[in-house]
Amino acid sequence: MTETPLKPRIRALIENTGPISIADYMAICLADPEHGYYMRREPFGSKGDFTTAPEISQMFGELIGAWCLETWTGLGHPETVHLIELGPGRGTLMADILRVACLDPAFAAAARVHLVETSPRLRDLQKQTLAATPLPIAWHDSLADVPDDGTTILVANELFDALPIHQYVLTQGSWQQRVAGLDPASDELAFAAGPGRLDIRGLPDEIANPSAHGIGDGAILETQPLANAIAGDIAARLARNSGAALVIDYGYERTAIGDTLQALEKHAFADPLAHPGLADITAHVNFEALARAARESGAATHGPMTQGDFLVALGLLERAGHLGAGKDIAMQEGIRDDVERLTAPDQMGTLFKVLAFSSRCPTPRPFPA
Repeated sequence: MTETPLKPRIRALIENTGPISIADYMAICLADPEHGYYMRREPFGSKGDFTTAPEISQMFGELIGAWCLETWTGLGHPETVHLIELGPGRGTLMADILRVACLDPAFAAAARVHLVETSPRLRDLQKQTLAATPLPIAWHDSLADVPDDGTTILVANELFDALPIHQYVLTQGSWQQRVAGLDPASDELAFAAGPGRLDIRGLPDEIANPSAHGIGDGAILETQPLANAIAGDIAARLARNSGAALVIDYGYERTAIGDTLQALEKHAFADPLAHPGLADITAHVNFEALARAARESGAATHGPMTQGDFLVALGLLERAGHLGAGKDIAMQEGIRDDVERLTAPDQMGTLFKVLAFSSRCPTPRPFPA
């Protein structure tokens, strides 16, 4: 396997302290200050490793901007609203949101824009993208640093999939923590079962008694404590004041057994252990767990619904028709291709889900009341 700047450091850590959890491995690979993927790599677009919905088409962000404006209206036009994006990428989504939402001068006067970003390199990209925005923007290292003195409208697109997860592998009928260790024959990174065990108290019977449900050794179960904690923090903020949040990501609606840990490098799947620091490492989001954490912290939850249904309900087809009106055939075909990528079941339309949190405001559209 290719040696990367992080690999000898991870190998040395394992040699000195023993195998590390999958969560710790992900955290090192993605957020190491010197060689972490998001600290040094250019992950987005055709020259990066993956393409997000805002990079596919301006329509995605414009519809989210319209959603933010409509949500603010439903909240009674509060004089101050904290418009927050977690994990803002290159700033493309926020640029598109503001272009639409600021068409209402009253919203523009009320909005305080906050971007939560830990990567200095990505902050620089965001500042370039948003240089012409009509509103001042504040950057923060965490949600806790954002002022908590009024209404919040928050968006998180493809944030939760990049948060570290824990994995457990069924071993002789018991869920043992899956770890990253060293293969004694090759000295390369390898998965193994560690000594830690899953606390099964309160878990569904399928997980607590896997053998009774025909689940055999080698099955993988994932948990996402960090993602759930952040969902709880968002919900608690909404409950203290008022507002709504959108979480958009790929994942599954109900807790399920399965290995979703994956790496992407140059738009192709890769071995998660092969190139630490050089490949994006993610896992599918458990939306049931996110919603439960939000409700436990005092917010109502809505959905999840598929991204395809969500965008179409917000008017994607109408917006596409407006953009294509009077354009040449090539432009119209490009817009149709973008709609297909965003909504088709075999592309982003079904795998990606949208979940909303709210407190003291009407049910956000287009979720059913």
